[in-house]
This record gives sequence, structure tokens and C-alpha cells, in this order.
Amino acid sequence: MQTTMPRTQLILGGQKSGKSRFAEAIAANWLGQSVEHEVLFIATAQAYDSEMRQRIDRHQLDRKKNLPQIKTLEEPLLLAAALQKNSAPHRLLLIDCLTLWLSNYLTPYKNDTEIDSLKLMTRYTTAVNDLLRETHSSVGPLILVSNEISQGVIPMGQETRQFVDQLGLLNQAVAKACERVTLIVAGCPVAIKGEL
Repeated sequence: MQTTMPRTQLILGGQKSGKSRFAEAIAANWLGQSVEHEVLFIATAQAYDSEMRQRIDRHQLDRKKNLPQIKTLEEPLLLAAALQKNSAPHRLLLIDCLTLWLSNYLTPYKNDTEIDSLKLMTRYTTAVNDLLRETHSSVGPLILVSNEISQGVIPMGQETRQFVDQLGLLNQAVAKACERVTLIVAGCPVAIKGEL
């Protein structure tokens, strides 16, 4: 486990790679270092179907069991505002995950079916710039979790290709802003930037 806590770190990995569990282990280590330390888990997932609701419920139960002392904030869109409001030297912020956050921005809402792709991208670009600004100015430790999905076959559909491209660009921008980047492969951490 890491001996020094970088101020900012990005944890990448494929689906079910162990990236969330790795991030939560770092959070548990942080909590164990001082009675004054806190962890705020910022969840970006939204349950649009029963399978996603079950996933969210399972993750919540796992966190309650493994890290009962952490608080959770559900924030599907306004990550920069959440960081600005909650960043503190004694509080670790854990955002899980940027992939779903991107999906929330690029997928039209049920009440917003008339919005065009240019408006969606404009909203998203502003949100990314705000997130990067708050990542740079975070006063407490910050962990961001994201999927690495661009290492396989190029998707057939245009929308899927655009999503993969945007996630790759987002991950690059966040990685540049973070002191440490770790790739999780089959539950094993691999240092990409900084030391484990």
C-alpha cells in the first residue's frame, strides 16, 4: 500500500478490474492515519434501469460493510461545485466514476430530448474545464476513478466511438492534472505516473 498520499490521483481500469476496491483501500488507509481524517465518496451513477439500481445498491452495501465511517454524496453532474464545497485538508474526496459522469453529460435527459449535440458538448466542455480547475486547487487529497475502455476493438456505432474518444480525452486531461496515475489490471495496480 502507498506510503505517501499524493494530493491528486487518478485510478484507471477496465470494468470489474478492481479499481473501485483499490480506491476504497486507499481511503481506508487515509482514515486509519488520523482520527481527524474523513472520507467523502462522491457517486456519479444514476439508476435508469433495474440492473443499474442493483449495481448501485450492491456498491452502497459493500461500502457500508467495508468503510462504514465514510459519507456519500450523490452528484451526477456538478463535480466541480462538489469539490469546491467539500475539499479540506483533513478530508479525502473519492469520485467514482468519471466514466458515468461523462455519460450523464453526453446522454440527453428524459426532460431534455430536444437538446442538440453541440449544446451537450458545450455543457460538457465547460464542466471538464471546471473539474480540472478544481482538481488543481483541491486543498485535500482527491482520488478520481475512471474506466480505461479504449484498448479493444473500435466500436461499430458512431455514438459509441464518440463516447470512447471523449473518455480517452477526459482521462488524458485528468491524468495530466494528477500527481499519481495508477492502472488496475486484474486487481493488480500498475504505476503509470508517480510511485505506488
